[in-house]
Amino acid sequence: MMGGGSERSLVGDDDGNWWKAAVMTTSGRQQRMTSTGGDVVLLSSSWPPPPNPSFLGALVVTGSFTALVVTGSFTSLTASPGDTGIDADIHQLIQTHQDKASRLPPVEEIRTVLDQSVRGMLSTFSQKYEGYPSGSMIDFACGSDGTPILAVSSLAVHSKDLLSNPKCSLLVARDPEDRTDLVITLHGDAVLVPEKDRESARIEYLKRHPNAFWVDFGDFQFMRIEPKIVRYVSGVATALLGSGEFEKELYKAAKVDPIAQFSVPVASHMNKDHGEDTKAIVQHITKVPVEFAYMLDMDSLGFNVKAGYQGNTWKLRIPFSRRAEERKDVKTLIVEMLQAAKASN
Repeated sequence: MMGGGSERSLVGDDDGNWWKAAVMTTSGRQQRMTSTGGDVVLLSSSWPPPPNPSFLGALVVTGSFTALVVTGSFTSLTASPGDTGIDADIHQLIQTHQDKASRLPPVEEIRTVLDQSVRGMLSTFSQKYEGYPSGSMIDFACGSDGTPILAVSSLAVHSKDLLSNPKCSLLVARDPEDRTDLVITLHGDAVLVPEKDRESARIEYLKRHPNAFWVDFGDFQFMRIEPKIVRYVSGVATALLGSGEFEKELYKAAKVDPIAQFSVPVASHMNKDHGEDTKAIVQHITKVPVEFAYMLDMDSLGFNVKAGYQGNTWKLRIPFSRRAEERKDVKTLIVEMLQAAKASN
């Protein structure tokens, strides 16, 4: 078994049956997961185990924890607030709710996330080290058609790489601090923006980077990455979105959600002045007794929060009752959700 708070391990018996067992770190927690051939029971460091267990042959010890593979079931293993049975119920509540929570179609969500992003990892073919890739963190802004616009110096290594070989990729993480969240990779060809389009590219870039005065320096020029394929992968936090890819026609045809642009001001206001209200809404909508809930971002169909309960943290999708068409609709919908939450108590 592997150590660690939420890592998983396989425990097997002498008949070849296997079970997944979660390693607990809080003393006194117990877990029993029924499976073919028997149950897995996790006990704290206390010994001896429950009386008269029927062993199938596996006894695994990790640190202060002992995992026993036994037949039958222990009626004495009952859940109480804070132990694993309750945790499993909470996870089930979350899964059930999230399965039904409305969200944007994947291509629209990807298009919107890229539009709202300003920084990513640019990968190029190294001119100096032939055959090897090269990576650079780079600022960008998406144009109206979803094409990333770069402001690059002729002195930069990645600029030289792109002029030598335009094939590249741009990787963007929705939440760079969370490796389980959505990651998007746009593959394409970098091309210099022609002089006649330079001013429009400059305007688009400065909308996202208003303090980038250096774009007017003589060694800077604008480039676009013409998309070929846009690929996305989501982890535990966004498992419902899954993974996939879009060709450039589908990606460019997708619309940016009109409400997403208000994410920062609305989320900042809610988190600063209405934290308890957000928590009440999340508790009411998901039925999970969360201890805190911070609004992350939003779109026309709902908003996303980071919420916690008994040491566990999740990113949850909270759907609106109807589509928000403009900013004032967001306030109306949130007020209605809060009123419903208060009325239910």
